[in-house]
Amino acid sequence: MAGASCDDIYVIVLFSTFVGMAQGGSAHWQDFAAIPVSILLGILVGAVVGVGLAMFFETAYARRHYVRNSMKVIVVLGVAFLLVALENWLKGIVPVSGLLAVVAMACALKLKSTTFVSKRLSEKFGKLWLAAEVILFVLVGAAVDIRYTLSAGFAALAMILVALMFRAVGVLLCMLGTNLNRKERLFCVVAYMPKATVQAAIGSVPLALGLACGQIVLSVAVVAILFTAPLGVLGIDVSCRRLLEKEEARKE
Repeated sequence: MAGASCDDIYVIVLFSTFVGMAQGGSAHWQDFAAIPVSILLGILVGAVVGVGLAMFFETAYARRHYVRNSMKVIVVLGVAFLLVALENWLKGIVPVSGLLAVVAMACALKLKSTTFVSKRLSEKFGKLWLAAEVILFVLVGAAVDIRYTLSAGFAALAMILVALMFRAVGVLLCMLGTNLNRKERLFCVVAYMPKATVQAAIGSVPLALGLACGQIVLSVAVVAILFTAPLGVLGIDVSCRRLLEKEEARKE
């Protein structure tokens, strides 16, 4: 699960870079060189902000200025939007990944906060996500032009299959040197197959920016969701019983 989250971060950072290239109409080596810089600065800025928020909440509590969990959620959301905006403010000056900064901020806040506080915040954000995911997928579905989706057809499906094969090889390479057996490694490959949330979130960005490829990018993203999500979930449900064993059973 941790690896899947890191994978999504990597995808979002590269996607932002390629969108910037598409808007400029050309690709330069400086664009690729800026990727690791944006990643490192995003983590650094987010970690500093997360620690600062944790200290702010703890200081307020120590001085008997109690900040309700609902207010903490609003503050964290506001800071997260500022971090995303920071990427645009510093564009052309220094590359910073705003989305990666948000993730780093949340990680730092969780590490520095008490277990009770971080658990309550997670529950609050989980409730927000229940409504947000419905809105996200409804808006993506409403933006799709079925004509472009049909025109993508088998070519889009073939590209997705090739991408899944590369993904499987990458997952296997990442597990070299681990203590996982063959069955567990095969399960990890299957577990990495379903993709939906990130594709739904970024699939419509090129269309919103007015890029010529916007419709086809959104269509392929929808095809990827419709193909990998149900197939991956079914694969996980079926393979987990055959490929995984409980830790107690293995020790016996």
